[in-house]
Amino acid sequence: MRPAPAADPAALASFPSAARVLVQGASRGIGLEFVRQLLACTNVAELFATCRDPGSADDLRQLADADARFHPVALDLTNEASIARVAREVSSGGPRLHLLVNCAGLLHDGDLQPEKRLADVTPDALRRSFEVNASGPLLVAKHFQPLFRHRERAVFASLSARVGSIGDNRLGGWYAYRGAKAAQNMFTRTVAIEFARTARSTVVLALHPGTTDTGLSKPFQANVDPEWLFPPAYTVHALLKVIDSAGPDEHGAFLAFDGERLPW
Repeated sequence: MRPAPAADPAALASFPSAARVLVQGASRGIGLEFVRQLLACTNVAELFATCRDPGSADDLRQLADADARFHPVALDLTNEASIARVAREVSSGGPRLHLLVNCAGLLHDGDLQPEKRLADVTPDALRRSFEVNASGPLLVAKHFQPLFRHRERAVFASLSARVGSIGDNRLGGWYAYRGAKAAQNMFTRTVAIEFARTARSTVVLALHPGTTDTGLSKPFQANVDPEWLFPPAYTVHALLKVIDSAGPDEHGAFLAFDGERLPW
């Protein structure tokens, strides 16, 4: 396993000196690690982190108790009214955001498991996967777009997955997750086209984090080369470097954690 680097206080050096940031899906895994590393960035003035139930997210509560810049907020990604409410709450404290990272993802949950064959496909699995992995981030873009209509540097990023690449699909299976992530990629690309007209200082990105040692990947790690199974600290550090360096040429791109441009 690769070593986990320490948080880099200059990880958002290209952003304004009083950046406002939101991490969507932050109660665990990559989202929680984004919160930890962003709080170590000296130019983050305010950080919002969303999850369905912040009251039961002990790690988020402890971070909030230790840092007045940090605000955990309840958001249900499958409920548009919940997303709209949080957008209004964030905007009430300031008219702009400089970074929003969509981290929530659903691959398995109880009876929901990745399909190995067509016979395993069910309408419920398709619906649940598309709600969280595709529709949710799109609705976040819809309601938070006004906060990116400013002239300061900003990034709107959604964590995708290489398995959502149509051009890179060589193994098949995983119908609901692959399809939802492919849809998320299309939505992100289309959002980028609109943001180029309405939020011109914002770079929109689809990001592949690599296989990270979290609950999402846990059941499938036996097939992963240990050299390519990353601790969350490594993944987030790498993604923040990609985010920090992304410019106009990367707007609307699908990038891996190491900056590689991936096929749609």
